[in-house]
Amino acid sequence: MSEPAHTAGIPGSPTPVFSVGPVVLPAPGRAMDLHLRVSAPTAGRELPVILLSHGLGFSNNLSSLNGYAPLANSWAAHGFVVIQPTHLDSRTLSLDPDSPGAPSHWRSRAEDMTRILDGLDAIEAAVPQLSGRLDRSRIAVAGHSMGGHTASLLLGARLTDPLDGTEVNLTEPRIKAGVLLAAPGRGGDALTEFVVENCPFFLTTDFSKMAAPALVVAGDHDASAHLTVRGPEWHTDPYTLSPSPKSLLTLFDAEHGLGGISGYDVAETTDENPGRVAAVARLTWAYLRSQLYPGDSAWQAARHSLAAGPDPLGRIESK
Repeated sequence: MSEPAHTAGIPGSPTPVFSVGPVVLPAPGRAMDLHLRVSAPTAGRELPVILLSHGLGFSNNLSSLNGYAPLANSWAAHGFVVIQPTHLDSRTLSLDPDSPGAPSHWRSRAEDMTRILDGLDAIEAAVPQLSGRLDRSRIAVAGHSMGGHTASLLLGARLTDPLDGTEVNLTEPRIKAGVLLAAPGRGGDALTEFVVENCPFFLTTDFSKMAAPALVVAGDHDASAHLTVRGPEWHTDPYTLSPSPKSLLTLFDAEHGLGGISGYDVAETTDENPGRVAAVARLTWAYLRSQLYPGDSAWQAARHSLAAGPDPLGRIESK
């Protein structure tokens, strides 16, 4: 039997995965407790962790702990524990649009991830199959779209709080590396009038202090015209405007869904391409594997494989 598309090309046979959700973390001071999904391989110990931040979108459930199965399942099948929160901007929660932090909840999104890291003991207690199997020294973050913005803040990007004018630093030092998938770029004159009026926190995004290692993934057809006037190049800003070490994966012909990473057979995906999704899963896994395990050759091998094909799905550059 051939290997499933979402795991194709990753070295080694995929391990069976278990997934538990919702796992509920008490969250005093938050509008509600924090709901999570935890996916992990059934075998193995000292497992590295990926915190996966969902984006927004038109569907009712993908922007929650129930989304991004093509990535979560693949990463878990190849040795990672994947923890997915439902952020307060998820449609599944139907919170009052006038609630504190609405509509985007940019700050609480990042705080959710720190709360998860603070609550790993509680998560292990709630998921007995996971007890004693986490390697807490090897933690990464990944996020798509708005989730990419969340990940960038955790990796060191800054912004000015539009409410009080203070610089916001939500860097999480326990996170060693990250993956930004179709993430927002810089603010200022790059933004549409709608974003300026409705999401003013985007205006001051500053990547100059985002020092942690990161792989930025961008589609060269991802215009995101509702967000930016700069076209697809905007999504490469987290790479071009941040200090090294960084890598940029540009996916050819990819739009905002990067082939359909937010879920299997998702109707809102405008560029459905299972091969592209498999490539994203493979390359992001390889990048994080090599970042968290210095000397591991997975990223080098994956880069070579991408470049060696007769019809490559994208290109990679690094600094």
